[in-house]
Amino acid sequence: MKKKILITGSGGREHALAWKLAQSPEVEKIFIAPGNAGTAQTGENVPIAADDVAALLAFALAQKIDLTVVGPDDALAAGVVDAFEDAGQRIFGPRASAARLESSKAFAKDFMMRHGIPTAAYSEFTDFQAAREFCSKSQYPLVVKADGLALGKGVVIAANFDEAEQALRLCMEERAFGEAGARVVVEEFLVGVECSIHAFVDGRKHLLCPDARDHKKAFDGDNGPNTGGMGTISPCGSIDATLREAIKSEVLDRFIEGIKKDGIAYRGMLFPGLMLTKDGLKVLEFNCRWGDPETQVLVRRLKSDLLPLLEATVDGNLDSIAPDWDDDVAICLILASGGYPGSYEKGKAIEGLDAAGAMDGIQVFHAGTKSDGARVLTNGGRVLGVSAKAGSLEAARALAYSAADRISFDRMQRRNDIGARPVTI
Repeated sequence: MKKKILITGSGGREHALAWKLAQSPEVEKIFIAPGNAGTAQTGENVPIAADDVAALLAFALAQKIDLTVVGPDDALAAGVVDAFEDAGQRIFGPRASAARLESSKAFAKDFMMRHGIPTAAYSEFTDFQAAREFCSKSQYPLVVKADGLALGKGVVIAANFDEAEQALRLCMEERAFGEAGARVVVEEFLVGVECSIHAFVDGRKHLLCPDARDHKKAFDGDNGPNTGGMGTISPCGSIDATLREAIKSEVLDRFIEGIKKDGIAYRGMLFPGLMLTKDGLKVLEFNCRWGDPETQVLVRRLKSDLLPLLEATVDGNLDSIAPDWDDDVAICLILASGGYPGSYEKGKAIEGLDAAGAMDGIQVFHAGTKSDGARVLTNGGRVLGVSAKAGSLEAARALAYSAADRISFDRMQRRNDIGARPVTI
């Protein structure tokens, strides 16, 4: 019998997941809560916020949803998986206690240190003056991180003490990130090549996906403030078979042993951010859900059905499945509102979507969009993800930028160097 799927969230990641799941012969219907203008073309949008746990559960029960897939990190931290599982509902994602590996950077760093997972040296603080004193005696650059969830923006690479003090004040005194900044993690700055890898985790085993590289900075040349991600490529070009084996043994295998020893019931996606340094690989952070915009390239490369992978993870039998990945290169360019990641305007009419989407090898994933009759308007910071797949990085980049050139809206901004930076360590 075909299945009903509920996806929670409204971004490009959720559109990509809906797009891929819609291709499954086992899927009858997809609901997206709350969704965007793109997901409305793939399934049925439901006007429920992604963190409204009670309303989501009531909807899932009423509609007899067979599987719910959680998109955003804050929903995991809010306990959406706990509520669904306690009500007997099948859901993809870790419970709130396990999602602390993302919702608390201090918790994650302690977990990594105790279980021998390579990471940067760090200290944590809840007192502003103590943190300030530590930074006054530190070597620079160093990294200041809000402990909690901050939409990918709670990280500052401080070049000197003044910048570190400003970051600490922003987090701990001005509370720019709310309670997420009540505790901060200050860690050594790592030099190397950044990349990420996703792994399905069923509580006992892991199944590794292809690698990817996000481009976090807002502007070309890796300049400007951190964002939620301005574009990504897969593969990243820096991970060979030897390094992939090291990621399995030093990160994923130790992660599995760690959650077993600590009694953490982790089922869902694990998405470690990695830095490849001259001294070996280091884990920058753990994410406990699909990445955005990494998902937009991973689903382009997944040749086999996504639904069996999700169900095998939930059911604890990942060893029974072998996904088929495309050898092609995938790229996703983010088209953002002017001013992002700072203040920006909404409601700008988007032109050229049909022209870009009609190109072979192109799929446009919506993020911050909404429908207004026949028009599509901007409705967020990251508006669209233009994804392309081709036989080489050069061909994929050329195709993606050609498609992106056909799309326009007032004050649109993008990076023009996604995938162009050298990847040597």
